[in-house]
Amino acid sequence: MPSTTNGTSSLTTALDRDGYVLIPSVLTSDELTQLRAACQRSIDLARSGQWPFIRTLPKQFPPWPADISHGIWGVQHLLHPSMPDHALFASSYFAHTVVDPVTELLGVVPDELVMELYNLLIRPDADFALRWHRDDIPPTATAEEEMARLGRKAWHAQWNLALFDDCSLIVVPGSHKRARTAEERAADPWDDNMPGQEIVRMQAGDVVFYNNNILHRGVYSKDRERMTLHGSMGVVGHGKERARNVLQHGVEECVQECDFSGLGEGIRERAEGMRQRLVEMGRGNRDVGFAQED
Repeated sequence: MPSTTNGTSSLTTALDRDGYVLIPSVLTSDELTQLRAACQRSIDLARSGQWPFIRTLPKQFPPWPADISHGIWGVQHLLHPSMPDHALFASSYFAHTVVDPVTELLGVVPDELVMELYNLLIRPDADFALRWHRDDIPPTATAEEEMARLGRKAWHAQWNLALFDDCSLIVVPGSHKRARTAEERAADPWDDNMPGQEIVRMQAGDVVFYNNNILHRGVYSKDRERMTLHGSMGVVGHGKERARNVLQHGVEECVQECDFSGLGEGIRERAEGMRQRLVEMGRGNRDVGFAQED
């Protein structure tokens, strides 16, 4: 498991080499307690049908219907102003423990960052799994098409912040730098033993940053508690393809009304700038479609 406690310079080395990097224990015990309580309130709202922005079973990718009859596996839009604990979630999203690694991994300054997604991945109501995939490259892509995208500079950073021990994410290290092999292309989409796969084992309070185009999947048990904050931040530019990866989740529905007044001075100004850059991205990209199909 690649991890670091020696500063952010080794983060970029690990991410470039493996496609993911784990930073242990980024939350204090008080932060962990507060976030667990807020997430539980959000989950209760979602499971009772009082929060419309959810990931519903058995669908893997957006858009998700609002029908909760088969259960849910995620809560969307934690920064939405109608979310009761949006202020606490905002303080988590814009925290230095997130922003500092993001700016290092992307090689940018904070004023270039764009607010993207902040969601909650939870224990599903039934055992559930995602197929092997890359987030914004379809499984039908040729090797040449894969490399055309993989060869470009990363335009956003994505992370999982675990509030309970979590071993749901499975990756093939190094696959973010190459096209799929013939064996990977021929494999069952839900293959439990993909050659070279690694289970990313997180303890409560750990965060893992990963290239969203690494070959990866998720396996979720109905019997294992899960509260994992799933977020992303990006950089300005890169056109419709980059915008699709964010806007397909419907985040534009709430971004205009996000309330960051409870954030501390300096962080609040940064958050407002990131929010405005997301608004501008939405204005310039309409009908972006969806990256994956179930």
